[in-house]
Amino acid sequence: MARRRVLLYLKPFDVYPPRPLAGASFPTFPPPPPPPRAANPKILSYLDDRCRVHKDTINLCKSVLERKPLDWISVQRNHLSKSIRDVDLVITVGGDGTLLRASHFLDSSIPILGVNSDPTCSDEVDELTDEFDARRSTGYLCAATARNFEQILDATLAGSKHHSELSRISVKLNGTQLPTYALNDILVSHPCPASVSRFSLRKRSSSETSHLINSRSSGLRVSTATGSTASMLSAGGFMMPISSRELQYMIREPISPTDADKPLLHGLVKQEQHMLVVWYNQEGAVYIDGSHVTHSIQHGDTLEISSDAPILKVILPEYLLTQVSL
Repeated sequence: MARRRVLLYLKPFDVYPPRPLAGASFPTFPPPPPPPRAANPKILSYLDDRCRVHKDTINLCKSVLERKPLDWISVQRNHLSKSIRDVDLVITVGGDGTLLRASHFLDSSIPILGVNSDPTCSDEVDELTDEFDARRSTGYLCAATARNFEQILDATLAGSKHHSELSRISVKLNGTQLPTYALNDILVSHPCPASVSRFSLRKRSSSETSHLINSRSSGLRVSTATGSTASMLSAGGFMMPISSRELQYMIREPISPTDADKPLLHGLVKQEQHMLVVWYNQEGAVYIDGSHVTHSIQHGDTLEISSDAPILKVILPEYLLTQVSL
């Protein structure tokens, strides 16, 4: 039997900017003023520990893979710019953001397993709650941590732990398919958050078309079921079963909506529907799963948004599997 091939996809080490050492010499004269230092040394210690824990988890994952009959390579997420092919499994080490970034390079054929490299410690949060936010990585979609990585990996390779199929968002710009599918959500808005976004939208299916909504607002957010627990929920949306193929949308901070429009400012795009958006500002942007992937739009551009996208195979944590079976 051929050895299985694994790609280890890593959050980089340098997620926090380097801090110059006290008393360091400078090659120029006069030397630049030293940058401001954090007032609370506990914050510096906390950030240093986050980097250490992340590195330790990467080293542990590599050590485990070395002991398995696998062919594997590792790559930092900032160094990958093309589709992932010719592997049997992708393992991400970081948090949900790292898994999201990897998903943009995957089609529906390769499963992905997330390892939360720096999970939140409740005791630490309680101890420091009056000083700063000591929460670490949420890892909502990550099935493993350093503690159980080898166990989860063995179960995945043995076939006793199965992947789930998660829906993604397809966006067409003026009829052309954008190359990146969103696993969490998209945001359509003016690039400046202080500016008003002007657009119209309507939902369509083969048998029905909603009336046109003309919007002046802070933009339009559309999420998958997976993304319904993130920004959408924070904005007042609702959680969806993670196996749902529907999309949830919300017009953000609408300005003086009409009575007829109010029921349609927040709702669902069914699997058989798509949403048509016409953009009216001179400039705008489509943000896919955060700020890392953006596409510029301009006055008169049309977007077609739907769940007609390749699914993503994800090894989910146990607590999410109960939602899949609902």
